[in-house]
Amino acid sequence: MNSIATAASEQTRLYRIGEVSRIADLKPFVLRYWESEFPMLEPVKSPSGHRLYRQEEVELVLKIKRLLYDEGFTIAGARRHLRDVEKGSATEPVAGERSAMSGGESEVTQLNRKMLLDLRDALRSFLTLLETK
Repeated sequence: MNSIATAASEQTRLYRIGEVSRIADLKPFVLRYWESEFPMLEPVKSPSGHRLYRQEEVELVLKIKRLLYDEGFTIAGARRHLRDVEKGSATEPVAGERSAMSGGESEVTQLNRKMLLDLRDALRSFLTLLETK
């Protein structure tokens, strides 16, 4: 019974904006800006007004960072991509959505890169969980 309560409390772990800033290696003002640009990123606010991010939102921040910084999406393209993924209809980005996509990069190279980036994000999430214990 105790392990069930522990598992439930781990799922509801909340992170302050400073913690998310360190995890994602971003400035807090970037996170606040992203909240205005990505409607799916909605941290709860404490009674004192502090932003509190759930684990899913921390993972979303890491996805947004990867899309913008590593994969070269524009903000609008990343927002559209995340919306499509949420609906289950994700497709390849329309021309112009990615600003840094090289024409010579093969599909296999792109898939390998995506797989490595996903692995990195998963490892960061595990590290976050381990650091909180």
